[in-house]
Amino acid sequence: MGLKEGTRASRLAKTAGLVGLVGIGATGCSTDEVLRFGWPVAVTPQAEKMRELWTWSVIAALVVGVIVWGLILWSVVFHRKKSEELPRQTAYNLPLEIVLIVVPTVIVAVLFYFTAVTQNYVTDKSGKPDVNVDVIAFQWNWEFQYPDHKTEEGNVVSTVGTSGEIPIMVLPAHKRIQFKLRSTDVIHSFFVPEFHFKRDVFPMPEKNNQDNVFQIDQIDRPGAFVGRCAELCGSYHAVMNFEVRALEAADFDKYIEIRKEINPKTGKPFTTAEALSQVNCGELCAPLATTTTPFNTDRTAREASGAGQK
Repeated sequence: MGLKEGTRASRLAKTAGLVGLVGIGATGCSTDEVLRFGWPVAVTPQAEKMRELWTWSVIAALVVGVIVWGLILWSVVFHRKKSEELPRQTAYNLPLEIVLIVVPTVIVAVLFYFTAVTQNYVTDKSGKPDVNVDVIAFQWNWEFQYPDHKTEEGNVVSTVGTSGEIPIMVLPAHKRIQFKLRSTDVIHSFFVPEFHFKRDVFPMPEKNNQDNVFQIDQIDRPGAFVGRCAELCGSYHAVMNFEVRALEAADFDKYIEIRKEINPKTGKPFTTAEALSQVNCGELCAPLATTTTPFNTDRTAREASGAGQK
């Protein structure tokens, strides 16, 4: 009887393993995609550190889960009720109790250590930034200022979004960047999925002793990345988007220099769209956002759901 039960358990384990492998293969996911467990591809060193913490935390949880599931299966298969006789009762099992105390304590301590190390790295801002950006959130859009750069008129170079145009935060790849966040009204949240974390944007952060500054070592590659407000902030919260446009350092420098100049056609400093067109660096210099589209906030421009249906 015991041999048959052991063979049955072995077959069940092999079947479960094969089903798992088939399931992974059927998704068409690469090893990297599987290990990210649903997270976007990181574009900063800080984001990659958080991805590694997430991956190993999930793996640790799965290992513990497999052990627990194995013990449950083992109990079900080998300790089924076989008679009405009461099994031998054991009051204490000291070795087992020590294991049940020590093992979870070690697991929690290890997770706490790596969480603290990752958190300290992500929140570190001791390095000297190459670029400073002031991020100003308001209902329901964004303004990005470059405090180290001023136009010929003496104003800070800035980009302000409108209901008809998504604001683009142009940044250099492979440079240390510091962000300073504030809100002009309610609480918002600065979220770029590829950065792997969100930062709340508070009004009057200095008066409320809030840490509104963070840094990233670099953006690992040129590209366009959608940004969103991740804090319910009012009627049009869901469409309060922006775009991070990472350019090569030389193209970024050229972009900033153009933003400082007066456009002879308009008599005003070059806008973000005009400057990107002047840089002319291919798809990354598209004058308008490519990762998201604006939302028309004019209520008269839309019909009620079901309008026109009979």
